[in-house]
Amino acid sequence: MALKRVGSAEWRGDFKSGQGDIKTESGALKGEAYGFSTRFEQEPGTNPEELIAAAHAACYSMAFTLALNKKGYAPESIATQATCSLEKKGDGFAITKMKLEVEGHVPNIDAATFQEIAEAADQGCPVSNLLREGLTIELHANLA
Repeated sequence: MALKRVGSAEWRGDFKSGQGDIKTESGALKGEAYGFSTRFEQEPGTNPEELIAAAHAACYSMAFTLALNKKGYAPESIATQATCSLEKKGDGFAITKMKLEVEGHVPNIDAATFQEIAEAADQGCPVSNLLREGLTIELHANLA
C-alpha cells in the first residue's frame, strides 16, 4: 500500500500579477502565499522551487541517517542544504539542477567513509530518485 501525502495550490489572476496559496493536508503549510515576484524577483515569500529543495533536503537527510545507521554509525546531526536551479528554456522554464550540500556530525567516521555513505544514500533517497528518473504524472482536469 502506497503512502499518499497531499499538497494543494490555488492561483488567482493572471501570470504576472496573480497570487496563489499553497497548503498541505497536514497543516504544515496553511495557505502560504506565492506569486510571480516571490518566484522570479526574489521578493519575500515562497515558491515551488524552494519547496522542492526543502523536500529534497529533508528526504536526503533521513536517507543519509538511515544509511549511516545501517553501517553502524550513530550521527549526532545531518544538515542538508538543497539548491534548486530554475532556468529560462525556450518559451518557458525548467528545473535544470539540484545541488545537495551535506554536513554531518558523526562520531568515529573518517571523511572517505562519510563521502562513500553520502553517495550511497543519494541512491536510496526517494526524492533524489524521483528527480533523477522522473515520475509518472496522472492528471485529472475538471472545469469548475
